Amino acid sequence: MAHSTTQEAPARRRRHEKYERLIAAAQARARLTVAVAHPCDEASLGAALEAADLGLIEPILVGPRPKIAAAAASCGRDLATLRIVEAAHSHDSAARAVALVRAGEAGALMKGSLHTDELMSAVVRREGGLRTARRLSHCFVMDVPNHDDPLIVTDAAINIAPTLEEKRDIVQNAIDLAHSFGVDVVRVAIVSAMETVNPKIPSTVDAAALCKMADRGQITGAVLDGPLALDNAIDLGAAAIKKIRSPVAGRANVLVVPNLEAGNMLAKSLTFLAEADAAGIVLGARVPIILTSRADSRLTRLASCAVASLFAASHRAAKPPPEADR
Repeated sequence: MAHSTTQEAPARRRRHEKYERLIAAAQARARLTVAVAHPCDEASLGAALEAADLGLIEPILVGPRPKIAAAAASCGRDLATLRIVEAAHSHDSAARAVALVRAGEAGALMKGSLHTDELMSAVVRREGGLRTARRLSHCFVMDVPNHDDPLIVTDAAINIAPTLEEKRDIVQNAIDLAHSFGVDVVRVAIVSAMETVNPKIPSTVDAAALCKMADRGQITGAVLDGPLALDNAIDLGAAAIKKIRSPVAGRANVLVVPNLEAGNMLAKSLTFLAEADAAGIVLGARVPIILTSRADSRLTRLASCAVASLFAASHRAAKPPPEADR
């Protein structure tokens, strides 16, 4: 997972207008009740508590009470007003957090100090999980300096080598996310190594197929184009040099990568070379899943909560995808 860079020197500090707008928009909504799975260290508990302080979420802390209490003592926080659901260990924390969602007591999940695989195993369990007919996928909502709008990069954390069918769901999840935080025109670039279809490069063939699926209504809510090389997707000058005429080229706000390796390298390149921040969320389950890391900056953690809040509010207003095991 990509993370924010370390502390910036004062001369290099910058405003994060895109994240600040998302947080302000989420604060205008009702608090999202979030089951926080195993918040047993200072970083994960502190992230949940700070999001609560800002009015973004109402956390339910799920885990061993003594460990949660010890983490709270490290933070200097009093948990007297918060609900704590006792769990024996990290696997039990994940299962109980998922159960809270299934019971309608929480509208989102948040990863605490357990491994992502532990949480996701409880989510995808066929009996008692949170699966829907939609494939689960991860989105980074990136705040990139000198880029006007949040940039969604998918999938860099869940699907290793997605099939065409899985890519359809990955694209649709990203489109739904973009709409949830107010993107009027969602422009999806299906990224590959080139902008022409080459049968020797399967991702270019998939890109062309995804665009045709959008033409036929199998993907909705956005304008798609691909294959596009990364420069052609985000830079109007590069698109003009290649004579690419497209409503997406040079103006993409969603980048869909061929596989997890490409997505991970792209997100980390933006983070460590372009000083971008990367808020992470998993979609396709019954509720959004907030993935944070100890290496994430304070603002990135808050932005992840804000994105989940906005998506959950949008999801409640729309008809949810049909539930089915896949």
